[in-house]
Amino acid sequence: MEPRFLLLSDVAAELNVSDSQVYHMVRSGELPAIKIGGRGQWRVERARLEEYIQQKYAETAEWVRGNPLSDRDTE
Repeated sequence: MEPRFLLLSDVAAELNVSDSQVYHMVRSGELPAIKIGGRGQWRVERARLEEYIQQKYAETAEWVRGNPLSDRDTE
């Protein structure tokens, strides 16, 4: 069974980005997370990560629709 909560380093590995990028996403509120424990360690719920990924797919699809590839002349 997969853990419910992920370390920021686990999220970074999942998204193939750096730990600092994930930290920024969490601190900016872009990726929902919680702070737990006396030292305030960040955790991201797996379900929230999956929702974030789906949101990014939707945003990307909308961006692609608004920015179609131009036809290039092949000479």
